[in-house]
Amino acid sequence: MSFAPSPFTPMGIRSIQEQRDCWERKRSCTARELVQSEQRYCEQLDLVVTYFVEILKAKGTLRQDIRESIFSSIKSIHLINQTLLTHLELGRFGIGFEEFCTHLQLYNTYVDNIQTAKKVLMVQVKKSKAFRRFKKLQESRPEFNQQKLEDLLTLPLQRIQQYKHFLRDLTENTSPDNPEFQQLSKAVKTISEVAQRIQDNARSHENHLQLRRVQKQLKGRKTRILTPGRWYIREGWLKTVPPKGTEAKPKMFYLFSDILLQAKPCSPIHPTNRDKFACQRIYPLKECTVDKVFGHTKSQGGLISLTFARAKLLLMSDDQGDINDWYRSLCLAIGQLKSKNTVVHRRDELRRKPIRSDPDSQNTPELQQTRGIKRTMMLDEEVREHKEGHSSSSIPSTGESGYSATKRLKPSEAPAAR
Repeated sequence: MSFAPSPFTPMGIRSIQEQRDCWERKRSCTARELVQSEQRYCEQLDLVVTYFVEILKAKGTLRQDIRESIFSSIKSIHLINQTLLTHLELGRFGIGFEEFCTHLQLYNTYVDNIQTAKKVLMVQVKKSKAFRRFKKLQESRPEFNQQKLEDLLTLPLQRIQQYKHFLRDLTENTSPDNPEFQQLSKAVKTISEVAQRIQDNARSHENHLQLRRVQKQLKGRKTRILTPGRWYIREGWLKTVPPKGTEAKPKMFYLFSDILLQAKPCSPIHPTNRDKFACQRIYPLKECTVDKVFGHTKSQGGLISLTFARAKLLLMSDDQGDINDWYRSLCLAIGQLKSKNTVVHRRDELRRKPIRSDPDSQNTPELQQTRGIKRTMMLDEEVREHKEGHSSSSIPSTGESGYSATKRLKPSEAPAAR
């Protein structure tokens, strides 16, 4: 039975049917690529689990904590992906990914541990001769197809990115009336969060490497570059214009998210520091303003002015494109730092408690009743003192003062309030 539109079908219905057929062809093509790539992915995971995880555990070449640091949750990932492959081969994409997303915590654990795994693996290859020989022997098997263990360990991270694109294509070419549409849409959102986590971790690791590199370029350990929350932006040579009009001198500048560091090269004849820089000044960007003095037109070079709380800096470059890039980077860094401080300041103000309590909270019925009782007791006490004062003036006292002291009533002896 053919579903092709007949020549007598109206033009509007024919165009809708053609669009649906196009969506169905794209969906079938995406589904076929997804199943084939999932089969290859499970085969590669099986190589790692079979020829490395299980054999290393049986032989005891590496300790258990070292094995867990290198392979993390890859064995559990292999199991859940085998279950996903079974669903995909049966055409149950919505149910398969809905069940798969409930186990994405295993991928999160693996993503957070990947940098540690690479570092521990590198150390063990250099340190353990037995593990080095074992690794080389396993990688020479024809099943590995000349793939290294280092390449296989990054496969789960790459697969998450592939899932995101496959699921988007499937969702776009699935009718909203299809029961799998909602399941695929939720899977796209969940897997995209894991993909974003992978990108954030990679960016944070790259920033850490840049901070370490700059720290090694600076002489001594007095200047601390590796600070939590600091991000590397750029570096380069710029000329500083002195205030007295002398010759401009080239300096090395490092721009971070919170500071601008000025350094000069060490002496070339120094035995250990000839390739390093000496830190001269650190300028905080918190209270900095930047202005472009010249370089607006298509002239040669440019000059920017930096005003700090206790200093002013003029930076010049013969390359106009370079000075414009520095100007944009400085404006962006200063703007982000000020906006961040503003948000923190407002949050602190919201948390601040009022100095005076709410006046409405002081007029509760219990407080009003207590104040009324105290006021009645004070009035009764004053009336009693007044009466006793008149009576004691006509009766002589045996004391030294000639008059008896007025006896005050205790609060407990006062008459009860009406």
